[in-house]
Amino acid sequence: MKRYDAIKKIVEGLTDELIISNIGIPSKELHEIKDTSCNFYMLGSMGMATPIGLGLSLALEEKEDDRKIIVIDGDGSVLMNFGELITVYAQDASNLIIALIDNEAYGSTGSQKTYSSLINMSNIARSIGYKEVYYIDAKDSVDDIDMSKYLNKKGPMILHIKVNAGNSDAPNIKYTPSQIKNRFIKEINK
Repeated sequence: MKRYDAIKKIVEGLTDELIISNIGIPSKELHEIKDTSCNFYMLGSMGMATPIGLGLSLALEEKEDDRKIIVIDGDGSVLMNFGELITVYAQDASNLIIALIDNEAYGSTGSQKTYSSLINMSNIARSIGYKEVYYIDAKDSVDDIDMSKYLNKKGPMILHIKVNAGNSDAPNIKYTPSQIKNRFIKEINK
């Protein structure tokens, strides 16, 4: 299975959870699969989906808003900004789930190989101190991706989902960056 299949399975059954999606094609795929005002499609800034999710998570915790934040991130982006995993752990964001879709490629820039084929991202997260780390091999099937198992657990949490490389032909997102931001802010303030 590919990233598209994993994203489809992740969002299946989600209701009011807030989703921050990684740059480029993953955002286009999420938009095609399930467009909702709960989604923030990050269109640039590789390596920043998880930090944006962390900031949102901390802000909601301060407001005593218990909605879950799900970051759909990729191995290439996490490797680009590796310190983000340490920062998320240190900030102890209890409502944050990082769905790290690992296809061993920079999918949005031409599918160049990443180093995640040489390292185990789950083991790195555990070595940082994460208690909630789950490895899901979704190369052949996405059946083991069941978000209902994770939504009631205390984070920060990492779902390390291994998939095959490859992009879908998802169309461009129909909103401008300002429209994406404004409808997401409106959703947060409900």
